[in-house]
Amino acid sequence: MKSNARIVVTQLMQFSSEHKQRLDKLGDVTYYDDLAASPDDWLQRCKDADVICTGKYGFKEKWSQLHDVFVSLPFVGVGFLDPAVLKANNMTVSNSPGCNRYAVSEWVVGMVITTFRRLHELTNVDALPTNQPPQPTQGLAFKNATILGKGNVGTRVGEVLAALNMNVTYFKRGDDLATCVKDADVVIDTLSLNPSTVGLLGKEFFMSFKRGAAFVTVTSSKIVDVEAMLSALDDGQLGYVANDAGGIMMGNTDDPLYRKLLAHPKVLVTPHISYNTDVTHKISNDMMIDNVKAYLAGEPVNVLKG
Repeated sequence: MKSNARIVVTQLMQFSSEHKQRLDKLGDVTYYDDLAASPDDWLQRCKDADVICTGKYGFKEKWSQLHDVFVSLPFVGVGFLDPAVLKANNMTVSNSPGCNRYAVSEWVVGMVITTFRRLHELTNVDALPTNQPPQPTQGLAFKNATILGKGNVGTRVGEVLAALNMNVTYFKRGDDLATCVKDADVVIDTLSLNPSTVGLLGKEFFMSFKRGAAFVTVTSSKIVDVEAMLSALDDGQLGYVANDAGGIMMGNTDDPLYRKLLAHPKVLVTPHISYNTDVTHKISNDMMIDNVKAYLAGEPVNVLKG
């Protein structure tokens, strides 16, 4: 194992005392307990580090200016990185695949139940018409769910929905997208961002839906054409959308994408918080530290490949 590695933790990571004890054994660690004031400030925090443990803020903006360093990430999405630049800069990056599977799948299933059962409309209602019974909501049993992507999150979502007696199918690379979604009552987007998925879910995709179907997505707006999605909502092609505003900074309710989605009456939007649970932080921090340990031992794991 490399001795006296200079390790920088660039922000508050929800570390337990056990996490810190593990990391402290691996080198000389500097901890920052807040977000950097700017991406440039983030880069300054990383100066002279051998190992960087970081969230997305700062890293997403400044990663290409790092050289001769190992970066361990407590999240999954690394579609913004260019492997050729990493190689040229002598950088090794490891992420934490699957760390968010439980939290994000819970969010997805929660949104499916909410939209089908209209819980967002019927919770804490002050009054309903007294001269007629409420219109029935849609149950999930025997409905069709098509999941785009069969990775950690997509597989977990499928298991839960199948347990609720939904008919679950998957779209995988090489399948015909329109055919996969045409009979679905809900389409769930768990795709990862890569060159084959950029711009994949556009006007033609939404026009392939069964009229009035729901769409649930946790991925980047680089995958989903937001304008086409909202247009499909406006003309009734889509019934409801649930969107975690993937790609924005977690919790940023001022982000233009979040504000656009928030303004639409048929969109249930959250500010990129689907993964943000205590379970995710425990798993992702464990994996991030495991990545550091493996790298310093000369046997790196979860390394981004070109």
